[in-house]
Amino acid sequence: MIYQVRHVSTVRYAAPVQLARFNLRLRPAAWPGQWTSDFTLGVDPPARSVDGRPSAWLVNVARLVIESPIRQLRIETSFRAGVTDAAIAPRADDPTIAEAAAAALLDRATGAAAPANYLFASPRVPLLAQIAAWGGDDLSPDRPVVAAALALARRIQAEFAYIPFATDARTPVAQAFAARHGVCQDFAHVMVAALRLAGLPAAYVSGYLRTDPPPGRPRLVGADAMHAWAMLWCGPTRGWIGFDPTNGCIAGDGHLFVAMGRDYADVAPMDGLFVGGAGQRLSVMVDVAPVAE
Repeated sequence: MIYQVRHVSTVRYAAPVQLARFNLRLRPAAWPGQWTSDFTLGVDPPARSVDGRPSAWLVNVARLVIESPIRQLRIETSFRAGVTDAAIAPRADDPTIAEAAAAALLDRATGAAAPANYLFASPRVPLLAQIAAWGGDDLSPDRPVVAAALALARRIQAEFAYIPFATDARTPVAQAFAARHGVCQDFAHVMVAALRLAGLPAAYVSGYLRTDPPPGRPRLVGADAMHAWAMLWCGPTRGWIGFDPTNGCIAGDGHLFVAMGRDYADVAPMDGLFVGGAGQRLSVMVDVAPVAE
């Protein structure tokens, strides 16, 4: 599938702010099975500078600098992306959870996608005993890893209520887990924590969903903004596979990869600081439309 993606973020401030420094993580990083082209970034009012920054994770970071006082900031990105139409499903020869966990400890890869980077607790994903107990049945060591992760994603979809604005980017994973509600970010954090507690490398992915489904297929939840899901390393043969707990499925050709890190903090679409203490309000518009191939 080929898509045209448009993403508009508008931040309105209650009073003028100045000396703003923002990190933008909106340009898709390279990922197997996906290509992107024609990426554009528009900033209004114009920034003094927009420079690329290095990152330890699979993410493209741009540093945006604005020095004139502003009351509103509009950031628009667009790009074209192609996703390989290759359905992923559990297989009879998949390794067990124990085998995948053991392979992760032996893997000597380095770099942003190395399994070792995603085995342990991270700032937004502490390894909580209550999540370990809850996920234990789905993630027993003898279960095939892909089937077990899919069962966990479906369990999160069934047991957690998707409630927009019930949580925000600062909500601790323990709070969302206890409440059994939230948004895609919360569900991805819960799934990542459960998988790491089983000894598996699990990452947090920021991306997009196809806005309108093909005829006869249900619309995926979370398509009106950036989406989040979990990425699991399933052994050296299977590699990284995405699991979407918000929709209870394996990530497919309607999921567009943007960035991967340990948790939301590594791949937040936009963060930063400015001088000024008044309130701010963010609105987001996302459109992911299929185009003729």
